[in-house]
Amino acid sequence: MESGQARGSGRFGAGAAPVVVPMAVMLATGLWGLDRGGMWGDESVTFQVAQRTVPQIWRLLHDVDAVHGLYYLFMHAVLTVHPGEVVLRLPSVCAATATAGLVAALGVRLAGPRAGLCAGALYAITPMTGHYAQEGRSYALVAAGVAGATLLLVRAVDAGGARVWWPYGTVVALTCVLHELAVPVLGAHALTLALLRVPGKVWSGWGRAAGAVALLLLPLVWVSQGQSGQVAWLVSPGWDRVGRLARNFSPGPAGPVFWGSLLLMAVGLRERRTAAVALPLLLVPPGILMTVSQVRPLYHDRYVLYALAGASLLIAAGAGRVAGVLGRVRIEGRRVRAGGRRVRAVVGVIGVLALTVTFLGQLPVLRQDRSAAHRPDNLAVVSALAVSRMRPGDPVLFVPSVGRLAALAYPKGFRQVRDIALRESAPRSGTLWGREATPGELRRRLAAVDRVWVVAERSALDPRRSRPDPVERTKLAVLATEFTVREEHVHEERVRDDVLLRLYVRRPPGDIPPGDAPPGDAPPGDAPPGDAPPREPADVRPPGVSAGAPALGAPPPP
Repeated sequence: MESGQARGSGRFGAGAAPVVVPMAVMLATGLWGLDRGGMWGDESVTFQVAQRTVPQIWRLLHDVDAVHGLYYLFMHAVLTVHPGEVVLRLPSVCAATATAGLVAALGVRLAGPRAGLCAGALYAITPMTGHYAQEGRSYALVAAGVAGATLLLVRAVDAGGARVWWPYGTVVALTCVLHELAVPVLGAHALTLALLRVPGKVWSGWGRAAGAVALLLLPLVWVSQGQSGQVAWLVSPGWDRVGRLARNFSPGPAGPVFWGSLLLMAVGLRERRTAAVALPLLLVPPGILMTVSQVRPLYHDRYVLYALAGASLLIAAGAGRVAGVLGRVRIEGRRVRAGGRRVRAVVGVIGVLALTVTFLGQLPVLRQDRSAAHRPDNLAVVSALAVSRMRPGDPVLFVPSVGRLAALAYPKGFRQVRDIALRESAPRSGTLWGREATPGELRRRLAAVDRVWVVAERSALDPRRSRPDPVERTKLAVLATEFTVREEHVHEERVRDDVLLRLYVRRPPGDIPPGDAPPGDAPPGDAPPGDAPPREPADVRPPGVSAGAPALGAPPPP
């Protein structure tokens, strides 16, 4: 089989340009609008957990978020430099930049410099990439690890020998410890080896590396199984999620760009070596997680961000094959060589124009994505409301308790108020947002105040919703029977689900409406319930933009 280096040799793309250019594009895109003026819930978890001491982080991981343990420890070191929103997101920007370069390097090795440049650039301009490049979470880092491991796999297959598998196994292990749902990449790599028809010696080396990774991950998997309540909000994906993922993996979610991308991917399947690497990476991880999720929901678009590299490689391979066909057309009755200077120049100009037009077409989506209001929530808004309305010493009640993330991420707005439900702080209790008082103790605390500020999403105050946590039921029961709303404030940007700041005042004596307590209210003296199952802050609704790339251009779900 003709090597990618042989087919891609020549002046075009010689040297480091096929790798450096996509990295530059990705870095510029990632840095653009990085300080969007507010963290959303998941980012705030990273921010506040990473600023705890190492023993406090270690204690937290025994009960919740073990799957993010390595990431939190890494971010602990990063935020030691400067605890700020830009620094929080910089590792993701750098990881996305590295991934664009690794995808380009893969393309160069598999199909030549032109295909590598195209693959890396496609990855860099895809809106889903830009979205997670600006999130203070681990997904961009996992994507970089998978791309690096895939490149090491290809090199190991080409080089042979036992020693070449150690770097591969190390990178895969670190990536899977960073987030255990990267494990399906091993299935993708196994299929790649099968499609390449490698000899038994290669299978033996890969098998030892994969086995070592599996043994290393067993303790993490064991611990995380006991913390499965963290993803209890996920649902089994249907065919609509397949279509959504396909659009998210495209450099354009609709119109000619989307359909053209699908066509080029189909053409790219003719490039057997590239397809053997890209197609399993594209299909196997999402396929495994979606299949498992029919029994136990584990799938989310962001968990398979790393599979996007396969789409970019296939599209680039298809574009390269089309360019090769165009290079063999007759011009003025004479056949022009595919590698001729004129053909290379024309094809290069067309390719650059196509990528530029695609990128410019996505600028409105990328610009919108750089607004804090485009994320599931904006905790800076909540803190700003608190600063403008609350008085020193005012009691505040978070409904549900996860709303306390606003105070943990932006303490300025809550520094002089009293968290009336809090029993033990988050760092001291080894939880994400602290332990609250028992229902009986909470009733006694609320009985001692005549006014209380409530921070809540509007849906959290809906009396029709069932609440398994007795503390949350007690909050709503007491508010409904003993207090009435005097003020309500919502930030003018109207963040998703309307985070409210309400002032409740005590009802006059004899004005307590009978039968208003929500059903199932816990009697005083109940045992402490502990934390509610850890969850994503957006679990009261279908995940919003952060459930995938913002390229879909669809309005936020209700």
